Amino acid sequence: MSKRLIATCALLITSAWAQTVAIRAGNLIDPANGTVARNQIILVKDQKIAEVGANVVIPKDSQIIDLSHEWVMPGIMDAHTHVTWSIKLFRDADSSYLSAGTGLRALQGLHIAQTLLNAGITTVRDVGNDANFAAVDLRKAIDAGWFVGPTVQTAGKIIAPFGGQSSGIPAEIGPYWRFEYYDADTPDEVRKAVRENIFYGADLIKLVADNNDYHFSVDEIRAAVDEAHHAGRAVAVHVFGGEAADNVIEGGVDSVEHGFFLTDDQLRRMKAKGIFLASTDFPASHTEAAGAPDANEDAAKIIDRLRRAYKIGVKIVFSTDIVTEYKDENRAEMTWDYLASWRAAGVPNAEILKCMTTNPAELLRIKKDRGAIAPGLFADIVAMPASPLEDIESVRKIDFVMKNGTVVRKPQ
Repeated sequence: MSKRLIATCALLITSAWAQTVAIRAGNLIDPANGTVARNQIILVKDQKIAEVGANVVIPKDSQIIDLSHEWVMPGIMDAHTHVTWSIKLFRDADSSYLSAGTGLRALQGLHIAQTLLNAGITTVRDVGNDANFAAVDLRKAIDAGWFVGPTVQTAGKIIAPFGGQSSGIPAEIGPYWRFEYYDADTPDEVRKAVRENIFYGADLIKLVADNNDYHFSVDEIRAAVDEAHHAGRAVAVHVFGGEAADNVIEGGVDSVEHGFFLTDDQLRRMKAKGIFLASTDFPASHTEAAGAPDANEDAAKIIDRLRRAYKIGVKIVFSTDIVTEYKDENRAEMTWDYLASWRAAGVPNAEILKCMTTNPAELLRIKKDRGAIAPGLFADIVAMPASPLEDIESVRKIDFVMKNGTVVRKPQ
């Protein structure tokens, strides 16, 4: 590419960003407090929100987008995703390493990430299972402007006690799980794994605490937290419950992933420490289709845990953990199926929206950049014809998506 062509492209991009976009928002939702402001003007310039208000003056030559009959809110975030991984059945997890290398997984991640963005999910936190740092490359490609996609945070390789999330593998097969995991069985090994992840580009650190009969100690958890926090990274930990969850909570992590069997006492300790719950509230229909033997029983336990966590006041972030396929639904359609679990748990619609925007922005440490429609923040904006405060299923009908001030989708 010639220097002249590069300069021309740069000029075109700069000009596009320089034009002010004025959005007429008929109903502007603030998820942080569940309020609605009527007939607002949102000015967007240079990827960010410049002004918001009822009496904002629209500059001459602005591009005007009329959402005066829509319900407008910040882009939605999924705080527990695996965009570079998709299998038909849970039992396919181990064998999937043999059929898709890092390059294919990165392309798969681009496809899934763009599907999510088109549906209004503008930020995803990818918590591992991305082959050999495929999600890091995906994030770099999107950030470079090569492709349109959501904001991506990635954990790199998952850190676990010996064996990753596999078990019972014949010794002669070898540690094939290291394609996606770091084995770490002492505090020093945990620290080394954290450092390697950060070196290769991880935005956060993900541990698996209790996938086998053995689990991480408090000292091992603390080693990960200390190392990660000193490097400005949050720590997410896969744990279901029991003593392993006690160790995770005591270790001072930033988020518990799943926590299906947490007790009320454990949830209260999480609240006291400010630990988030990424609740991954699987619908029974999804897990049954993926081969789970006790899908309905498990779903009931998950809903009960979500109900108790909300009542106790734990900070919860909307999260899915989708890795399998369901009927002919795409990844975004499967995401909205999780809303049934939230409704069954009795979580109010306004709180669900907060868990989709405000709370994950805090957990992901990006609340100064995203998670609200306010001056100075990046313009991640979605809209839909009906109010999600009245019916949370309205998010299925999102028909306008803006990411970093660029329109990705608009009403037909």
